[in-house]
Amino acid sequence: MTRLAHMLAFCMTFCAFRGASAANNYNCNGPLVSALPRSSFQSSSQSSVSYAAHHAKLHRTDGAGGWSPMASDKEPWLQLDLREQMEVTAVATQGCYDSWDWVSTYLLLYSDTGRAWRRYRYDDGTETFVGNINSEGVIQNKLSHSIRARFLRFVPLDWNPSGWMGLRVEVYGCSYKSHVADFDGRSSLLYRFNQKSMSTVKDVISLLFKSQQANGVLLHGEGQRGDYITLELHRGKLDFYLNLDDSRPSLSVPRIAVTVGSLLDDQHWHAVHVERFNKHVNLTVDAHTHHFQTQGEAYSLEVDYELSFGGIPLPGKPGTFLRKNFHGCMENLYYNGINIIDLAKRRKPQIHSVGNVTFSCSQPQLAACTFLSANSSFLTLPSVAAGAPAMGDFSARFHFRTWNTAGLLLSAPLGPRPQRAQLHIHNGRLQLTLYASGHKSEVSPDYTVNDGLWHSVSLETSNFLIRLTVDRELPSEIELSAALKLRGNFYFGGCPTGDCPSPAFQGCMQLISINGQQMNLSHVQQGMLGNFNHLHFDTCGIMDRCVPNKCEHGGLCSQTWHTFSCDCSGTGYSGATCHSSIYESSCESYKLNGGSSGFYSIDPDGSGPLGATQVYCNMTEEKVWTVLAHNSTAPVRVQASLLQRPHIMVLDYGASSEQLHTIVSRSEQCQQEVAYNCKRSRLFNTKDGSPMSWWLDRRGERRSYWGGFLPGIQQCSCSLEENCVDMNYFCNCDADADIWANDTGVLSYKDHLPVSQIVIGDIGRAGSQAIYHIGSLRCYGDRSMWNAATFYQESSYLYFPTSPAELALDISFYFKTSAPSGVFVENLGLKDFVRVELSSPSTVSFSFDVGSGAVVLSIKSHMLLNDRQWHYIKAEHNVKEASLQVDQLPARFLSAPADRQLPLKLSSQLFVGGTTSLQRGFLGCMRSLMMNGRSLDLEERAKVTPGVSAGCPGYCSGSSSLCHNRGRCIEKSNGYTCDCSQSAYAGTSCNQEVSVSFDRESSLTYTHQEPFSVMLNKSLQAESSSSSRAREDFSFSFITSQSPAMLFSVSTLSRQYIAVIVARNGSLQIWYHLQADRKPDVFCPTTTNLADGRSHRVRIQRVEEKIYVKVRQAQVDQDIPRKYTLSFDGELVLIRTLTLGKVTRLDAFYEEVAEAAAEGFVGCLSLVQFNNMALLKAVLTNPGRSLVTVRGPLVQSNCGALADSSSRSLQDQTMTTNNGKKKHGRDTQNDVAVIAGVVTAVAFISACALAATTRLLYQRRQAHRDVVVKQEGTPAVYMDYRTETQPRGSVRENMKEYYI
Repeated sequence: MTRLAHMLAFCMTFCAFRGASAANNYNCNGPLVSALPRSSFQSSSQSSVSYAAHHAKLHRTDGAGGWSPMASDKEPWLQLDLREQMEVTAVATQGCYDSWDWVSTYLLLYSDTGRAWRRYRYDDGTETFVGNINSEGVIQNKLSHSIRARFLRFVPLDWNPSGWMGLRVEVYGCSYKSHVADFDGRSSLLYRFNQKSMSTVKDVISLLFKSQQANGVLLHGEGQRGDYITLELHRGKLDFYLNLDDSRPSLSVPRIAVTVGSLLDDQHWHAVHVERFNKHVNLTVDAHTHHFQTQGEAYSLEVDYELSFGGIPLPGKPGTFLRKNFHGCMENLYYNGINIIDLAKRRKPQIHSVGNVTFSCSQPQLAACTFLSANSSFLTLPSVAAGAPAMGDFSARFHFRTWNTAGLLLSAPLGPRPQRAQLHIHNGRLQLTLYASGHKSEVSPDYTVNDGLWHSVSLETSNFLIRLTVDRELPSEIELSAALKLRGNFYFGGCPTGDCPSPAFQGCMQLISINGQQMNLSHVQQGMLGNFNHLHFDTCGIMDRCVPNKCEHGGLCSQTWHTFSCDCSGTGYSGATCHSSIYESSCESYKLNGGSSGFYSIDPDGSGPLGATQVYCNMTEEKVWTVLAHNSTAPVRVQASLLQRPHIMVLDYGASSEQLHTIVSRSEQCQQEVAYNCKRSRLFNTKDGSPMSWWLDRRGERRSYWGGFLPGIQQCSCSLEENCVDMNYFCNCDADADIWANDTGVLSYKDHLPVSQIVIGDIGRAGSQAIYHIGSLRCYGDRSMWNAATFYQESSYLYFPTSPAELALDISFYFKTSAPSGVFVENLGLKDFVRVELSSPSTVSFSFDVGSGAVVLSIKSHMLLNDRQWHYIKAEHNVKEASLQVDQLPARFLSAPADRQLPLKLSSQLFVGGTTSLQRGFLGCMRSLMMNGRSLDLEERAKVTPGVSAGCPGYCSGSSSLCHNRGRCIEKSNGYTCDCSQSAYAGTSCNQEVSVSFDRESSLTYTHQEPFSVMLNKSLQAESSSSSRAREDFSFSFITSQSPAMLFSVSTLSRQYIAVIVARNGSLQIWYHLQADRKPDVFCPTTTNLADGRSHRVRIQRVEEKIYVKVRQAQVDQDIPRKYTLSFDGELVLIRTLTLGKVTRLDAFYEEVAEAAAEGFVGCLSLVQFNNMALLKAVLTNPGRSLVTVRGPLVQSNCGALADSSSRSLQDQTMTTNNGKKKHGRDTQNDVAVIAGVVTAVAFISACALAATTRLLYQRRQAHRDVVVKQEGTPAVYMDYRTETQPRGSVRENMKEYYI
């Protein structure tokens, strides 16, 4: 088929997909109500004849001038019959003429038959329509997507509080014609080709369908070579199978489906559109499109003989099908521009009909009701009216669907004694409970029912048994001691008196029958049968909040009736929608946060789509190196290869090409060493200079230079450095000598790194050999972290392209300023906007509007933020919540409306440092601006913008780490100082460990005067609309040889506790006891013996129910990460004490923890930090503080720092001794003894001299510090952390030990 033919086929199918009608979106806006007869109007009730439904035409003054229901009508509605199926594009409302009666908000329902109704939802999920504010104004609401229906129903929600409900309406649209086919579950249509097989590279398939069955094949075709295409309803979702392959697939290999849509068995029309070109497929269901590539190696789909619609017939057996057939209606079914249903109606020979296919949709419409409230919804139905005998057996049957894991389905009072049978959902499964004479009997089928699907339930009694059957599975039974009788009504979903257990049922029910008689829900609605509360009739209001999946980065979505939640386990992301990465973006960030050399996971684009990858961070130098190893780091020997059959090695770095590109581009510099050892093996052909070996860059492009940062020059490093062995050649190997030569170079052109493949081609001659080595990719620096701009005019700003409409948006940056206020970031749309600003010297505000009104989320700091120091801000908005983080203050969260999952629609430029009004601009510095994982280049824009300069002045504005381990660099007029208050380290640069030696009776307890959450930030309690997440972050290092031992414990006034202990076997155990009536959660991140006298570092972080643990053991040079999930997510309520070492109050602890607490701790603890509190520093710098309790001897030392150096010295000494023994042996023992004696004497004299010199220098340095402190008059907050390294009392005496 030619390209033109494909385009024509696509156009024909697209037009048919929009509807086979003469109308279109440009003229489908004619009035549809004004010409309707009186019989087209119906209502739930009318307050009088003058307010009858047929008076509800727009601008009419007949009767009372509109419709108004009775005051006693609990579920009022106005219904229109458009006489035939129409396409509706807009609706309009008025109040009653010249009155105080109007409707301010309402729902719009639509239906084909007037029995099964569906709520209209806008594209953003909104159901509520805005109505009137007076009686005469006309409010028109255009539909975001048109609907095709015959019946419409207006359901008032709110009205004029000074009057009553009143409605006049108009509907706009046009007529709608279509081709319909009805399949009865045993029929199908076969479209047969003119030739044996049909091979296509492009396919366009479109149709509409509706069904009340959750399973059934819509379309199928297959070929002998293994190709197949299938479109199938499965559990209410649409599965699409497509395979393009040259070999028939094995039966053992399962077919993989692409699944879209949900709740497609709701008896309403759903649109499907499939476009395929080669292996690329767009699959659309109800405006939600999924893009993917199909399986197989070929590019064309080859189908033999026929395509079947409605089922998969078994060859040779007409009417027999391999899978369950589709039962429902299809409309406007097109395959590559061919109208299948039209051909079938005209009985064309290409179409063969199997079974009974009719061409009108006559599917029965099942009326359902929706239980809206988990607290007050119920439906009461009398058993006697249903034909129940006064005594004897009874039965109840119904269908239901829900997402909730709990809820009452049915309650029935029984006799002769006070008995009651209750059927409810518990933990997602049905549970039948029979209460009788103080005891109860239970039965629960192992069957999940909270999956949103329809489930049938049958409950009946007979022969002294009560029997429960679910979905025709095997029944579950309870034996009865006597015959039962009903003593009253059946209660469905809940009870009016509150006697039933909570919660009530939230979901849908239909086909309710009692004692074999089906209940008429219309009679219930009209008050003729039973009673009800908080129900909607003739509609099932269930919706799938997980389709499309709003959980990002592979998070698992689960839902209840009103909301959804995301499980981010194993994704590397956190937050309500798994948006924020739990990893840092670079090794530079890990170092600034106090990390040391080791393996880390980094997420180079943060909240972007790339994900995390593991790297090695080398922090031993001033530069922080990021090292990515590959699968072939060892030298590789090549012994046979030719240009026609070269040796090829593909390098795998454990990261995608996009991740590698982002890591390299963010780095200041990258390099990779390439070494080629050769013997009669050339890199370039000496005759014409063509390469005989080469490498591929990260994009797969061929490169033939072997060193340096300038690409395109076919040379080796020896040529660039002018030191080749033979200067007639550009490479040592090109001399083609019969001896080993070497060409080693460092590739440093970032755009080409890393090397993705190496190709060696000149090893085919006699004696030719080569050994090559491709080093790891090494990068240093983080260009985005220190990318900064200074704003020195209030009217100046930088602008960047706006982001597309997204459901999640995050903005993060650092700033410093002396101005009292200013706008950091602003982005506007027609109505939507986002703004982050410094609204006062101590308050940061995040304001936004996502279509539901402006919202402001603020954090007030206890310190001024315009102090010319760096502060961090992160603002995020997603469909679940908005959040704001400022520095280390607790984050603020604001829940989003459950039914308004709207994307931010921003159309203007993103303004940085200013606003569109050129007012309230920011004055100061900003750096490291990130938006949805993208780094915005402030410096580049600042170079061409007046009023803005690139970079930021000051000592604390560079990439060099002046303050380590989370220390905060503070600008001063004549230099800088380091604020170590947020760090567990001390010293002028926050790089000195704070260590304390404990013995068995030692303990250190910090007592809180008030709840910890209040102490952190009292001002946050004023905002009732937001909340803080339960979280802890604590870390420490320890050395001990004791087990069991208590390391760290937190206890609360509500008998909660956290304990970290060394168990009897030396393993580390973490105990979380957050709920008194539950057993504690116990986690063991490492089973090795840590009571080995070596230094071990532990970090524990909790975010809600997720716990992340890192243990760094002395013998392993990397963190061992672990992740656990708590059985209960709770906050620590009213923290009472934080204790290191022995605990005296053991009543709340479990036995194993109590044993460790009683034994205490013997050893060294260092670098102890809980959230933002450095406990050891807080005690040592404020020894007389009333909140600190010290028991037993507690001595400050540098045991933590000495442990590592002692261990290394011991290893070096042992290695040296062993080598000496091997080298000299027994024959040289006398010489060794003499030499050892001399060395010992010299070492002793040198040690004495060194000790005296060190002592003298220490005293002089101490005196100099005292003078400096007195002269400068440093504020107390900084002086404390300088003087904390000057121990007093016993601590000073202890330091003398190190000079002995």
